Amino acid sequence: MGIGNKLRLTSSLSRMLHRRILYSSARSFTTTEGHRPTIVHKRSLDILHDPWFNKGTAFTMTERDRLDLRGLLPPNVMDSEQQIQRFMTDLKRLEEQARDGPSDPNALAKWRILNRLHDRNETMYYKVLIANIEEYAPIVYTPTVGLVCQNYSGLFRRPRGMYFSAEDRGEMMSMVYNWPAEQVDMIVVTDGSRILGLGDLGIHGIGISVGKLDLYVAAAGINPQRVLPVMIDVGTNNEKLLKNPLYLGLQQHRLENEEYIEVIDEFMEAVFTRWPQVIVQFEDFQSKWAFKLLQRYRNSYRMFNDDVQGTAGVAIAGLLGAVRAQGRPMLDFPKMKIVVAGAGSAGIGVLNAARKTMARMLGNTETAFDSAQSQFWVVDAQGLITEGREDIDPEALPFARKTKEMDRQGLKEGASLVEVVREVKPDVLLGLSAVGGLFSKEVLEAMKGSTSTRPAIFAMSNPTKNAECTAQEAFSILGDNIIFASGSPFKNVDLGNGNVGHCNQGNNMYLFPGIGLGILLSGTPIVSDGMLQAAAECLAAYMSEEEVLKGIIYPPISRIRDITKRIAAAVIKEAVEEDLAGGYREMDARELQKLNPEELMEYVENNMWSPEYPTLVYKDD
Repeated sequence: MGIGNKLRLTSSLSRMLHRRILYSSARSFTTTEGHRPTIVHKRSLDILHDPWFNKGTAFTMTERDRLDLRGLLPPNVMDSEQQIQRFMTDLKRLEEQARDGPSDPNALAKWRILNRLHDRNETMYYKVLIANIEEYAPIVYTPTVGLVCQNYSGLFRRPRGMYFSAEDRGEMMSMVYNWPAEQVDMIVVTDGSRILGLGDLGIHGIGISVGKLDLYVAAAGINPQRVLPVMIDVGTNNEKLLKNPLYLGLQQHRLENEEYIEVIDEFMEAVFTRWPQVIVQFEDFQSKWAFKLLQRYRNSYRMFNDDVQGTAGVAIAGLLGAVRAQGRPMLDFPKMKIVVAGAGSAGIGVLNAARKTMARMLGNTETAFDSAQSQFWVVDAQGLITEGREDIDPEALPFARKTKEMDRQGLKEGASLVEVVREVKPDVLLGLSAVGGLFSKEVLEAMKGSTSTRPAIFAMSNPTKNAECTAQEAFSILGDNIIFASGSPFKNVDLGNGNVGHCNQGNNMYLFPGIGLGILLSGTPIVSDGMLQAAAECLAAYMSEEEVLKGIIYPPISRIRDITKRIAAAVIKEAVEEDLAGGYREMDARELQKLNPEELMEYVENNMWSPEYPTLVYKDD
């Protein structure tokens, strides 16, 4: 055989050798994201001004020569750990100095400093974020991101992400090619209409897209060069913003009806034309559009809505954890009586997911669905929802209580939350109302009548000021034999005598990064209910029996990359079982099917980006 033939390995043999190397316990080569050399088409100051490629003082002398950087940096070459040490020292010193007066929260000062690092050096930014995820997740994400969004026009310094507006109709297909990345794996898009529990913030909502994608990178290892935050500006109905001359968005009222749909349709067609394999996560769309857009796109695009489906999954995991915390098997979940405060997109999403979970446990029959439906009492701003309500929201209609049944319970249409809790004596009080303090002393006192051996209080609304109650309030009124979970972080409560009231943060960040990574690595064309269910059940089972019996139903944020890896593997496994897996890169669908659980976990881990400086290789355009 000639030299040429020896060098020309067939693609199938190459893949076979690749797999042997990948799964060998003593492999000398890894496909880990971020470890491949990176081709760049710029040098000198252009490199230093590009946060994607800038290494600052960590450029080696060889790289400085290769990239025309010699003399443009101080001569002392530092490794990334030394750089982080310098940054952390500055961060601690500057936290107070960066405040804009006494009214500026320290958290916002931290966000500013981290944002400046993000603008300079993305690799180092994510290295800092991952190493300090418990401290900084609440800064780049909820609750601080809510404050950032409220003040975004004043905080804006340089663009991050893309803005599509009502003024761009007819131009979006060409606009997507303005984004420099040839491949985008993940887009988080919002229209700013319902940011957290803060309402319509218009174009300021881009902050939530940026924050979510920071967690996709930190938790799921999505390559930061392949993520894209997006704001779709269709106007705002926030009169304060409309009257603010410094507001950066369109100063017009929101588009409605078909005009609105046409803008979103054009955006979806544009991004999937350029990046057919991209995943789009819809974020903080007001309820009236959240469900409609989810149903419109979910069967034809790789997309999901985190408020409807992610919040639901985290809540389901917490509810299943609450069953375990009572010393009962998860299969007892269909017996739980649940009062839900809030019937927006998050509330209805949780209700639908919980009903499906209960019905599946009961056999997935029509009778099972009816039985599951009867376990919920839904209270919105007008009180208890029953069939007697006029103009009932179609999404809430399946959960409206029958009038005759309510008469027997002594409840009527519009009954207050405290009346419902007092009469139903629920196992779980679940808040997704965005109304801070809704679980008043009177409501929590009523929960003392719960028939559960260990009632659960879920105050899930974000940001912190919108939480239905605090952990301190729940434990001080109900005692230590409860389960407490919230959407925003609270400190554990000292109950005395060495006892601790554990505050479980039921944050969407436990699920959406793993769901997105699993979708990407499975190559599924759509996101099925089964995949979301698999993710929720994986999270519910993550905690040990000992931890759950102590009242710990969600894991610490410090384990987020391990949690994400396991959830991604569960999503991939479900995609394979549903025959929806299409494969990713060298791993096609048939090869995915052959992976055992250990190999599947290794496959996921090897495709998670880590913040290590790559070797930069210059190539002239």
